Amino acid sequence: MTKALVVYSGGQDSTTCLFWAKQKFDEVFAISFNYGQRHLVELSAAKKIAEQASVPLTIFNIDLLSSISHNSLTDQNMEVEFDQSDDSPPNTLVEGRNMIFLTYAAIFAKANSIHDIITGVGQADYSGYPDCRNEFILSLNQTLNLSMDYQYKIHTPLMWLDKTEIWKLADDLGIIDLIMYQTITCYHGVPGEGCGTCPSCKLRNRGLLNYLKSREDG
Repeated sequence: MTKALVVYSGGQDSTTCLFWAKQKFDEVFAISFNYGQRHLVELSAAKKIAEQASVPLTIFNIDLLSSISHNSLTDQNMEVEFDQSDDSPPNTLVEGRNMIFLTYAAIFAKANSIHDIITGVGQADYSGYPDCRNEFILSLNQTLNLSMDYQYKIHTPLMWLDKTEIWKLADDLGIIDLIMYQTITCYHGVPGEGCGTCPSCKLRNRGLLNYLKSREDG
């Protein structure tokens, strides 16, 4: 029996990965994190969707991350940056987040005899987050194998897909309505189409409009 662990946030990308994993593996587990994020409501969405998918969900509290990383996702007094004036990463970057998430996931996976870990990172619609790059994932995969003397495979099914293609994948998986209405991708924690103005919502909604148009044209 094949088993996999999904790093799960309750957002569009990780939910798509959750159902992708259910098609690829016999048994799927999910892991989420309370890292002091301003939109904690995403964990409620994660619980609800995981229950619908019959996937056991474990939530870890690592909220000390909010005390050492100065960014708009963990600092309630810092406004989300809508437009960047230079090539620096946006202020929504939580330094080290994916490395920490995947390290916790690897520890959990080994304890449960799981070798396959799925994460929804991608660099096609590059957001300026260095820990979403393919080279980072490949490097961390090797590091985790060496550090724990255990063979992991980190899967990134969305790595080379833009948001339009991710919507198509959700449709192919039969979960487009679930993604549209139940996931939380918005930086302000608004479900579905979100606030419509933050960078995450703009990317998500633009991709959906492009996909729906292509489906009509096709």
